[in-house]
Amino acid sequence: MNEPGNPISEENLDAIEKVSSTSIPIGGMTCATCVRRVEKALGDLPGVEDANVNFATEKATVKFDIDQVSLQEMKDAVESAGYQVLEPEGSRVTISVGGMTCAACVSRVEKALAELPGVEAAAVNLATERATVKFDPGTINIADFKKAIEEAGYEYRGRESAELVDVEKEAREKEFKKLKTQVSFSAVLAVIILAGSMQGFIPLFNKIDRQIMFYVLFVLTTPVLFWAGGRFFKGAISAARHKTTDMNTLVAFGTMAAYLYSTTATFAPSVFTASGLEVHVYFDTTAIIITLILFGRMLEASAKGRTSDAIKTLMGLAPKTARVINNGQEVDVPVDEVKPGDLIIVRPGEKIPVDGIITEGSSSVDEAMLTGESIPVEKHRGDEVIGATINKTGSFTFKAMRVGAESALAQIIKLVQDAQGSKAPIQRLADKVASIFVPVVISLAILTFIVWFFFGPKPAFTLAILNFVSVLIIACPCALGLATPTGIMVGTGKGAEYGVLIKGGESLETAHKINTIIFDKTGTLTKGEPEVTDVLALNGFKKEDILVLAAAVEKNSEHPLGEAIVKAAEGENMSLGSAENFEAIPGQGVEARVDGRLVLLGNAKLMVDRKIELGEAEAQAAQLADEGKTPMFVAVNEQAAGILAVADTLKENSVQAVNELKNIGLEVIMLTGDNHKTAEAIARQIGIDRVLAEVMPGEKAGEVKRLRDQGKVVAMVGDGINDAPALAMADVGIALGTGTDVAMEASDITLIRDDLRSVITAIQLSRRTMRTIKQNLFWAFIYNTIGIPIAAGLLYPFFGLLLKPVVASAAMAMSSVSVVSNSLRLKNFKPG
Repeated sequence: MNEPGNPISEENLDAIEKVSSTSIPIGGMTCATCVRRVEKALGDLPGVEDANVNFATEKATVKFDIDQVSLQEMKDAVESAGYQVLEPEGSRVTISVGGMTCAACVSRVEKALAELPGVEAAAVNLATERATVKFDPGTINIADFKKAIEEAGYEYRGRESAELVDVEKEAREKEFKKLKTQVSFSAVLAVIILAGSMQGFIPLFNKIDRQIMFYVLFVLTTPVLFWAGGRFFKGAISAARHKTTDMNTLVAFGTMAAYLYSTTATFAPSVFTASGLEVHVYFDTTAIIITLILFGRMLEASAKGRTSDAIKTLMGLAPKTARVINNGQEVDVPVDEVKPGDLIIVRPGEKIPVDGIITEGSSSVDEAMLTGESIPVEKHRGDEVIGATINKTGSFTFKAMRVGAESALAQIIKLVQDAQGSKAPIQRLADKVASIFVPVVISLAILTFIVWFFFGPKPAFTLAILNFVSVLIIACPCALGLATPTGIMVGTGKGAEYGVLIKGGESLETAHKINTIIFDKTGTLTKGEPEVTDVLALNGFKKEDILVLAAAVEKNSEHPLGEAIVKAAEGENMSLGSAENFEAIPGQGVEARVDGRLVLLGNAKLMVDRKIELGEAEAQAAQLADEGKTPMFVAVNEQAAGILAVADTLKENSVQAVNELKNIGLEVIMLTGDNHKTAEAIARQIGIDRVLAEVMPGEKAGEVKRLRDQGKVVAMVGDGINDAPALAMADVGIALGTGTDVAMEASDITLIRDDLRSVITAIQLSRRTMRTIKQNLFWAFIYNTIGIPIAAGLLYPFFGLLLKPVVASAAMAMSSVSVVSNSLRLKNFKPG
């Protein structure tokens, strides 16, 4: 302990600086024993000085030495003890980063962020120019990220927000305008420089002295290199400061080599003539390389802007104002000022400003922006409406429920943005190559120079310089860096257009490998609520009489089967009488008097107990049961009157969706808690061959795991809370947007439409996107694999061909543009 007034020693100061504190949210604890177990698991780690677990808040507060133990090791220790580390709120942030030009820049920013204490993971996307950082808010904050990004030589534009979108848009537009100006300037001068370099072929320049022409070319080339091409030198210097290299290094090295060679030939020609060499200048090479690469950057910036069209479209859907009822008066207010509970009026043709529930009126609403479904949906009192959808016919008033970041549109935008900023596993190979790409290329360029200088034909020095420049210029890490993220951006954006929200690159990649798909039955294949499917009349009774009497008995019932019968009668506009002396008979059914008649409604046991003769009705009931329906007998005044069959009916497109999935080669399985007989009957109706029946909610995840253990790549489709563990266990979890928030949170893909054909859309889109990404990576690798040896002069011994630096720069510029353009072809994707 330090005495008051005594300074802390250097040794103690270092020790204090190394000690950090963090708070870890923990799930799965049920008692005080769990608390002790977690504390022991954390306390046993080397470097952990103190671990306190609070059962009430479900958090562990840990003091630790940052040099001895990491957050990941603590997380592993908690999970090894049998608990889960939950992600704390605010522990993930998306940051806009400016100044990145290639895959090497991505690696540098990722490294700068990932090395910060408290950062668990950092993923940088070149196409979106965003970094997604997972971190411990108790250890590190946004200011630290800003500092790390700026120290790495890049621009921190801000964290994700509505304002950030405008900042990014402004920055992109400013960058594009600057590129356009620089391209125009350098292109005009490059044409003049090229004409001056071909002096002998242009009569206008023939009379100018050659040495004077060299001076003119020097003067014209200098601003092209140092003003228009200044960005390459800034980038190269920044990289050198951090002891690394990137694409800017290659361009700066290559153009400067040609420029210095030509400048020496212009102002000190004796260096060459003394050795018997003819004097040549390559100012045109420098100017044209800068112009072409800037032109490629400009095209790339334009194409990259188009890859995020989906987000821009979604953001453009949000209405700006809402007509709120305030003290009985209609007032137009900005949509940002709408609060939950506000009453809002919507007239025909207007956009619905926020999410809410209709309190008065009715209309039809165009929800195409949300679901992709072109047919308007009828809405009545009590129905939910979604912000940014379009009111078509009637006027209505609704109560605002979810506003701002909580709205469906805001959630969709965030989901798509997160997906576009994520990385697919296939990108790891490209990232690995990119991290060593530039140093390898520089080494190859130096080797090329040495080989040509010592072993090449005359003029050896000139050819060595030109081939050195060609190797540096043709190599393109940009194409590698853009191959995957541009494909993911366009693919996830296209999915959003069709109501398919894909959570990230990993989900997208895994979805194309699916060979087995499991459907939960209730609420997924079926509507999730029983309906009357059959009304069979007996002993001279009419179907209408049977339904009316049964509905009258069940009118006040809260049993799902009873509600189905009442709903069926009301659907036929039947007038229901009142039931008297109502009595529920446990395990059998109900009885009541309707208009003086005694009505019994229930199962066969009820009829047998009351000595009701069923006759052929028993066989008919057995047939209905074989079809997966629940038969209920109706008896009036102790005589069998008819049978009502109730079933959870199939959704409209279930059969079509299952058939199409089978046609594209997937094994389709139905998962249900129903008995085998009922489950098999429903499966036959849908066309499913394999059924997992009598599976309790807690056993669903185990069934999914069993299939995965057999080597199958499994997708699980569900909608309920009890589906969440199975969705999380599957290789790809697919949740219906009509389901619960828990199911959607656990899933990898969310379908906004309650239409199982969207499952096929998701799989087809995944396959198409992965095909595009593989094409991009193939061409990026092949381009560099073939281009670099040709630039080094591989063809010269066989065909006498050398690749000029100007041609190399054109090829490099077009390689990244072609990758982005190939990704943009995904915009033409249509399901089916």
